[in-house]
Amino acid sequence: MIEHDVVIVGGGLAGSRAAVEIARTDPSLSIAVIAKTHPIRSHSVAAQGGMAATLRNVDEADSWEAHAFDTVKGSDYLADQDAVEILTREAPEVVIDLEHMGVLFSRLPDGRIAQRAFGGHSHKRTCYAADKTGHAILHELVNNLRRYGVAIYDEWYVMRLILESGQAKGLVMFRIRDGQMQVVRAKAVMFATGGYGRVFNTTSNDYASTGDGLAMTAAAGLPLEDMEFVQFHPTGLYPAGVLISEAVRGEGAYLINSDGERFMERYAPSRMELAPRDITSRAIACELRGGRGVHLDGRAGGPFVHLDVRHLGRETIMSRIPFAWEESHRLAGVDAVVEPIPVRPTIHYSMGGIPVNTEGQVRSSPTGLVEGFFAAGETACVSVHGANRLGSNSLLECVVYGRRTGAAIAEYVQKRVMPDLDESYYLTQAQQQVQALIDQSGVHRIAQVRQEFQDCMTEYCGVFRSQALMQQGLDNLRRLRQKAEQVYLDDKGKLFNTELIEALELQSLMLVGEIILTGALNRQESRGAHSREDFTERDDANFLKHTLAYYSPAGIEVSYMPVVINRFEPQERKY
Repeated sequence: MIEHDVVIVGGGLAGSRAAVEIARTDPSLSIAVIAKTHPIRSHSVAAQGGMAATLRNVDEADSWEAHAFDTVKGSDYLADQDAVEILTREAPEVVIDLEHMGVLFSRLPDGRIAQRAFGGHSHKRTCYAADKTGHAILHELVNNLRRYGVAIYDEWYVMRLILESGQAKGLVMFRIRDGQMQVVRAKAVMFATGGYGRVFNTTSNDYASTGDGLAMTAAAGLPLEDMEFVQFHPTGLYPAGVLISEAVRGEGAYLINSDGERFMERYAPSRMELAPRDITSRAIACELRGGRGVHLDGRAGGPFVHLDVRHLGRETIMSRIPFAWEESHRLAGVDAVVEPIPVRPTIHYSMGGIPVNTEGQVRSSPTGLVEGFFAAGETACVSVHGANRLGSNSLLECVVYGRRTGAAIAEYVQKRVMPDLDESYYLTQAQQQVQALIDQSGVHRIAQVRQEFQDCMTEYCGVFRSQALMQQGLDNLRRLRQKAEQVYLDDKGKLFNTELIEALELQSLMLVGEIILTGALNRQESRGAHSREDFTERDDANFLKHTLAYYSPAGIEVSYMPVVINRFEPQERKY
């Protein structure tokens, strides 16, 4: 059995930042980071646009209070305001800390960190490294993992959280290279496993974003929070679905329909292209519904709109948003210097997740906490994003709450002894689960079932939702779950059995998808990214509260938890 004082699942920004903080706080602790990819291949590396912080390098009038208000308003008043205050107060400090680690932020002519405009923010406060900000930050953090001697188990797949009597004791994992199974025990377990974009058929997320940490948490009987709030990024490159960063609109790009009109004037006249993502995504969806989309041959009535940067000029495009040009050129054959970029909304981010307090400790209920279990980053829900995340607040959350959770863990484990657990019991169960999948004489291919499931989620739980639509989606999902129990694997071996990983990931996706649909069906209002055509108004009287969804094979039970409102009273959200 492997032992560490702290084991962190996920090698992206939140997990790496937590590991660095634990090592800085107490160098004597044994820390491990486990990831199913190499940490440098975590999805954090794809984050482009930047990280919000009130440095006031460009806008002297900015303040953490303004950043907090923008975040709460952007969240459609579902964010917990104590958590938002921590996020925005600590933002400048964590940016400077990253700079001292060696992160190469873009600069103003006088050498200070550059800041740009971003959707939903009232000031230019987004710090950036061209349009490769996540890449720049993650590389330095992973270098620091090496520097501090953190053990890295890369390309190990975690199958199970070991939770006994309300205490997290460790994990079961296997090495993808050769199928070797291991039980890991630890004084504290942290999940930083990212989002679940692959629940849907068009996403900016990488292939590893299958919601494994969320599924393991739910399968252990713990709740997931606000899972119905799924962010559509307005500008996914058509048809690939990968991201064209909000930084492009921050630099002054226009959204244009088939009539050549900057249509955002009809939807958010004060912010135009820099309206929050939920509003901009719905605007594009409405343009497409109204027949004002564009076809590849230029005809009206097509499946995308245009993102136009031609007026910015070659020099600005190549220096400020080079990756957006590169992606457009490589994946859509578009030279953005002389042609508009085809875009449409794509699944991007999960506002919900594993419920945690502001120290990163996982909740078992509105008032209860799980001993030894922590989470941070996109997989967690401390609820700084509520019903809709503002761009450039996700990298910030990963670093602020990664650091904060790491500090809390470093203190927590001082008082803990290594837990007792029966290694052979968990190993036997895991081996039987894997062998059952390999031996299964099913009739369906994994890819076929996964595609049907992703299509179902996209069709029945998309930008616009309704009772009838989502109920049909849940019925389809239950039918697909039976299909998923009849998949078969061609690869019966143990060496790099990627088919086995896909089979396990499919189970994660389907569990998470059912929770998303159930939460959405129960929330009878429109708020942030959750837009219902049968309940078109926000309903604070009945739904100004967080969803807690508990999974069991028999069904999903939904309850609610109050929102922390201590600074900004909810008001109508207009831009």
